[in-house]
Amino acid sequence: MDFQYWIDYYEFMQFDLNLFLCALGLAFILESIPYFLFPEKMPSILNTLASQSPSRLRRLGLTGLLCGILVIYLGQSL
Repeated sequence: MDFQYWIDYYEFMQFDLNLFLCALGLAFILESIPYFLFPEKMPSILNTLASQSPSRLRRLGLTGLLCGILVIYLGQSL
């Protein structure tokens, strides 16, 4: 690979700090909604999650991950 390849790659992979901070802020907002709306129910929900088997938690995490990827894909294709 020549030097021009790396220059083109660097220009293509510019990090957008503004987009990253917006995505991080949105993640904080979405993660805090249940605690704000249902503070009295969250301890029991967390206890229910803590009692689940690792394989069930892994499937739940994978489902959330795939849903997130799908949302990002659909958002990029608009």
